[in-house]
Amino acid sequence: MDQITHIRTAAPADAEAILAVYAPYIQKTAITFEYEIPGVEEFRSRITGTLKHHPYLMAERDGEVLGYAYAGPFIGRAASSWSAEASIYLREDACKLGLGRRLYQVLEDVCRAQNILNLNASIAVSEAEDPYVTRNSADFHVHMGYRQTAEFHRCGYKFGRWYNLIWMEKFLGEHTDAPAPVIPFPDLSEETLRSLGVG
Repeated sequence: MDQITHIRTAAPADAEAILAVYAPYIQKTAITFEYEIPGVEEFRSRITGTLKHHPYLMAERDGEVLGYAYAGPFIGRAASSWSAEASIYLREDACKLGLGRRLYQVLEDVCRAQNILNLNASIAVSEAEDPYVTRNSADFHVHMGYRQTAEFHRCGYKFGRWYNLIWMEKFLGEHTDAPAPVIPFPDLSEETLRSLGVG
């Protein structure tokens, strides 16, 4: 991937450009279980909500958004604060260029700086060869050091087909009897973010 690709924190004002990356996944794939493309205001609200506690990162080159990755609550209860769910989407022409690995690595590093210990990913898969979903996401997560922990069968219906969900996880740090408190994303300093590759 061209080194002029820049990773930065997304802002609500980026909603329309980020949504343009996400929309084809709704329209053409079962990677997401959404049926309808959300409106820009709805998507802006999602970004704003995420940024209250977790990172929402985007990769851009020459002002164009190539992809984005974010973390969010895993269960949404106090005891699960040290866990987060990670997601990544790349523009169709930005896949298989190394950007996904770079973007996800920065996301992991930011979560680690927040004292998050577990990252989890929910991934759609098919029980048979399928035109709407592949094993690419699962394979990507394996290469990033994740392992599968669960599979839920036929829990998503899209394009007249049933899909499974697998859960994969990666430990980012050591699980101790007294874990450090999780730092909300807005409380990370600009210096810390720059040191992690977030411009």
